[in-house]
Amino acid sequence: MAKQLFNSSEKSNFILNMTEEKYSKIASFGLLAACLCTSLSTAVPVISGNKVYTIISAGLSVAGVICMVLALIGVIKRFVGKKMLIPLCGLSFSLVWAVISLVNSYDRYVSLNGYPGRGEGLLAIIFYTSFFITAASIKIDKTRKILVYGILANGLLNCVFAVIQVFWGKFTDFKWVSVRIELHAAAGLSQSPLFLAMVLSLSIAAALMGAILFSGKKEKIFCICSACVFSFVIMFTYSFIGICGTILSVAAAVITVFFVKAPKINLLLILSVILPAAAAIIVVNAGIIGNVKGYRLYDGRILWFADSYTRINTSGNFDSDLVDIDDTYDVYYTLNRKTLDIISGCPLTGTGPDQLIYPQIYTYGPAGSESSLIEDILIFNKGTFDKVYNEYLNTAATRGIPSVAALIAVLTGVITIGFKGYRKSKNPMTLCMTLLTSMGALLFLIGCSNTAFSPIFWVISGASVSLVDKSEK
Repeated sequence: MAKQLFNSSEKSNFILNMTEEKYSKIASFGLLAACLCTSLSTAVPVISGNKVYTIISAGLSVAGVICMVLALIGVIKRFVGKKMLIPLCGLSFSLVWAVISLVNSYDRYVSLNGYPGRGEGLLAIIFYTSFFITAASIKIDKTRKILVYGILANGLLNCVFAVIQVFWGKFTDFKWVSVRIELHAAAGLSQSPLFLAMVLSLSIAAALMGAILFSGKKEKIFCICSACVFSFVIMFTYSFIGICGTILSVAAAVITVFFVKAPKINLLLILSVILPAAAAIIVVNAGIIGNVKGYRLYDGRILWFADSYTRINTSGNFDSDLVDIDDTYDVYYTLNRKTLDIISGCPLTGTGPDQLIYPQIYTYGPAGSESSLIEDILIFNKGTFDKVYNEYLNTAATRGIPSVAALIAVLTGVITIGFKGYRKSKNPMTLCMTLLTSMGALLFLIGCSNTAFSPIFWVISGASVSLVDKSEK
């Protein structure tokens, strides 16, 4: 007999009567929205050419609100496993500390909503937490398989736009990375080539593991073809992140083969990564793309000149006297070193969410007026930056050292629980999700949180531990 509250109807008490299976089916739609909504909403400003970043934030908000409701239901119904205590405590502490950081920030409005064009304020952090809890609450394995297809769909959607950007130079802010270099870098619907590289790294790994773990012939073919497309496109991000992500994807596939004791012939799937990547490099070396005739990395020019300075005016241009913009190591070293200085200045609560740029401002522009538009002020401050491409340093700088300690505790706990859950259950999807989470945690060493990558990452992280308690019964 269905449970009821007082004299209300069964239909009005659907939460009270919701089964694990019914919840998982409903949650799958919310989690797919988390994987796809940001990319779909980004298509509007990309196609129109208008920098309407509120639309992108709206896409994240739609998925976020859906999953906030689902996360609340999951907690009420106790669908979150008992072993999730450490990650949940870590996430709860991060939220509380983010509020404290907001109160002590330079600009509370930016801390709440995120800087325009970035959108990673307190609300985004709340949404990411909701994605994690919702994914951790699912109790049927089929939902996790659906998530793999969601990751692949998001990757393919990005690749459609990326191909147009690379070969036709349309719908892109990254056609030029200097006044002389016509690069046609791929950004897809991820807002930056470096963010696309992070997204496609997970997509390649998911495709390779899907080709190994899925049983259907059509499923395997689809995954292999997807891996080929992702591997080809990721090379046009011209990024160190893309190279590392591709290597990590191959490593994840090899680990999967040996962990699940799949036939060794599956190791040939590596060719679906190597051959397309090599083909992309050949295309660039042939002089077909833009005006470059040799393949090399352009991380510095992409992240500094083309993205933060030119695209969204969130920083000044690079200072050639302080950094060799064409030396990838020097670029990341400079960003990390300067961020450590910022951390030492405000170690406890940081600068405030999404406000790394503010303590670096040293002039109010040629007009000398503090009432100038903030965009004009920022771009006049040469050598400043709004993102450090190391999420652990970025978190420490913007939300304080306690926040990065909590982040590390959460990720360590999730990965540990995931691998322990796989060892007991031998569930291949648990292995898949845990390896993807581990990849994301490593990518955070050379990349940063963003609205294209982070929703997918936190969904995967939650899904990696969603069945750990159930598997031990």
